[in-house]
Amino acid sequence: MPKKVYVAMAADLIHPGHLNVIKHAQALGEVTVGILSDKAVSAFHRLPFLTFEQRKLIVENIKGVDKVIRQETLDYTENLLALKPDYVVHGDDWKEGPQRETRDRVIEVLKQWQGELVEVPYTRSISSLTLNEQLKAIGTTPGNRMERFRRLLTAKCPVKLMEAHNGLTAHIIENLSVDTDHAHLEFDGIWLSSLTDSAAKGKPDIEYVDKTSRLATINDILESTTKPIVFDGDSGGLTEHFVFTVKSLERLGVSAVVIEDKVGLKRNSLLDDGPVEAVQDDIPSFCYKISQGKKKQITKEFMIIARVESLVLNKPMDDAFTRAEAYLGAGADGIMIHSKSKDGEEILEFCRRFRAAGHAQPLVVVPSTYNAVPDHELVKAGATIIIYANHMLRSAYPSMMAAARGILLDGCSKNVEKDLMPVSELVNLFPGG
Repeated sequence: MPKKVYVAMAADLIHPGHLNVIKHAQALGEVTVGILSDKAVSAFHRLPFLTFEQRKLIVENIKGVDKVIRQETLDYTENLLALKPDYVVHGDDWKEGPQRETRDRVIEVLKQWQGELVEVPYTRSISSLTLNEQLKAIGTTPGNRMERFRRLLTAKCPVKLMEAHNGLTAHIIENLSVDTDHAHLEFDGIWLSSLTDSAAKGKPDIEYVDKTSRLATINDILESTTKPIVFDGDSGGLTEHFVFTVKSLERLGVSAVVIEDKVGLKRNSLLDDGPVEAVQDDIPSFCYKISQGKKKQITKEFMIIARVESLVLNKPMDDAFTRAEAYLGAGADGIMIHSKSKDGEEILEFCRRFRAAGHAQPLVVVPSTYNAVPDHELVKAGATIIIYANHMLRSAYPSMMAAARGILLDGCSKNVEKDLMPVSELVNLFPGG
């Protein structure tokens, strides 16, 4: 009877390294390949380009593979206990980094039946990381970008979005990643804030910047990224105008638009009370806007998320909850609950109530004022998307002010150079220059 061999892999970008592992596994016995789910891959790497079913189909047709199954988590334990393989085969590149604990666990589980871990020398001439960088350089299509956001929502919690207001800030979000001993960390997408888009153009945040100008910002960001984009649509404007906004965003490949239930001259929700009082839209009118936007979209991937402003306007929790349920009933794909409280308690209460009522739709939070509340507490309460809504611009402005002030005071730029990016690095930041 042939020995049983287990190989787990993401199998997103198949290259000779994968085939080498399978070849070694085949020499040991009958090979079962466990394809990692999107959720499992996202725990230590970016979301796969290909869906699970696409990856499974590819591996099923590789010579030397006898069976393909699903591995739901990064932890092999469930599949190992079910199969009790004689061997587990893996590349030797997982001895350090986020997968080290997974490797240790595999060794411990195999001891239960004297199974053996066989590690194949890493194929250093090529890697999934290299191929991933090459694919990012090529870019993506509008359809793929929209679909990616929907897949992220099923694979990761929370999905983290960072604000960008031009191509440069989007480039940072696209390429920044941090690897720890336990995880691979990166932002999952981009939030195109009306506040920072307006401020970057030297305009007030009162819906003064027209859609043509804001769409131009989107185009700059599309050139620099492959990650999903969520658009801050303010109030959405007139319903008759909003339906055209939906069509424009969808055509470009924006994944979602968030519209808030306020009318009249816009005031930023985080402002202290001032001379202009914010007015909340009535429920039937805002529901109509949502429903008309949904009717006009062409793809099933595009999302309209309704932002509830009740808590910002000091209305009771019941008002916020009633509105959220009405907006979902009108077709909203998710809810953003906003607040300017410092402790975040009302946000946590709303999230818990939302989930307790059985709502499974995405729930978005924006911890700008309650910034001491950890991500894991927001997720535990029920949040699925966390947006850092203005941090790129807020960090850039003080740095630019300090540099300009230093040059004025010193009469030269020598003393500020230590805090600046070298010119050579700036010139080579984007290829083709």
